[in-house]
Amino acid sequence: MQLIDNVRLSRVKPSFVTRRVDHDHIRLLETDATGLNAGDLVIAEVQATGQHPRIERPDGRRAMLFTGDEVLLACGSRYAPDQFEARCPTATGPAHLAAAGGIAGLVEGQHSLMKPATAITILGAVCDRSGDRINLSRYAVDPSTLPIRRPIVAVCGTSMNAGKTHTVASLARGLALNGHKVAAIKVTGTGAGGDLWLYRDSGAHFVSDFTDAGFASTAHVPVDAILAGIHGLIGEATSAGNDVVVIELADGLLQNETAQLLQNREFQRLLSGLVFAARDAMGAQAGVAWLREAGLPVRAVSGCLTQSPLAMREASDAIDLPCLGAGDFHDPRTLSALIARPQDAVARAVVAA
Repeated sequence: MQLIDNVRLSRVKPSFVTRRVDHDHIRLLETDATGLNAGDLVIAEVQATGQHPRIERPDGRRAMLFTGDEVLLACGSRYAPDQFEARCPTATGPAHLAAAGGIAGLVEGQHSLMKPATAITILGAVCDRSGDRINLSRYAVDPSTLPIRRPIVAVCGTSMNAGKTHTVASLARGLALNGHKVAAIKVTGTGAGGDLWLYRDSGAHFVSDFTDAGFASTAHVPVDAILAGIHGLIGEATSAGNDVVVIELADGLLQNETAQLLQNREFQRLLSGLVFAARDAMGAQAGVAWLREAGLPVRAVSGCLTQSPLAMREASDAIDLPCLGAGDFHDPRTLSALIARPQDAVARAVVAA
């Protein structure tokens, strides 16, 4: 064990995923650490910068990295078809900065347009004064056992970069403009702040993500653990007085944790509705069919395809659902249809008849 004095700690560059960590707890460095787990805090030294020459700090600023810098990261896996696939490291030694938000991982594959991952050396596991390793889960929101009575709308999509985050932002903005107090939560993915900043800028009153539930990344995390974290995040949003919750699921329907979560009956019971983001009409048609087969309340299609009027027309012709661009989420009737729970929508239809 090495003592981490305040001078050294002040020079270590912290990352976004460590933003809830109390630095007063950081006292020791286990330099020969083995058996590292996802979420374990580590100090690493930058060996050579690559795809990520900067690290996102807890406040969102991207700090330039230099060879020899020490950074505070969390161990984790990454699933990003457009960037890197990485597994969680298990010991000190050579590794990679798998995501600028602060993921220490071992990259096993990458998109052809990516530069090599920034190379790091994990110097040790961060421990408290008792010598116990510090894991992000120590600072997670408390699990909630309260009944959830707020409308919850989920946004998922065909893939990474299908337009999910912009759909969440558009939905949050529309709801806020119509007098709602909105919580926007990213419940799965790889830790980074960009989505949260967009949620907040769009008008969401409350924003959080899975890192607040103790996960640096949700790749390869058991779905039961993710679901427990989701309950905690929604509980916190409810306690903050929000009357509508919008949640985003990362990646696409073929990603393992996303697929398992969407097919989980407990998760399904949380939802009032679901908006599906797609890059093109064919993806929208296939995705909506998948979601309906799973029993999910799909209400609309959105995403990158809404950048093209022709693609929107293709989707509308192929699917009996509205295809919504950013401005369409400002319409009160559209919003009412999205946030109504399935039984409420049926009741209104009966009354109208």
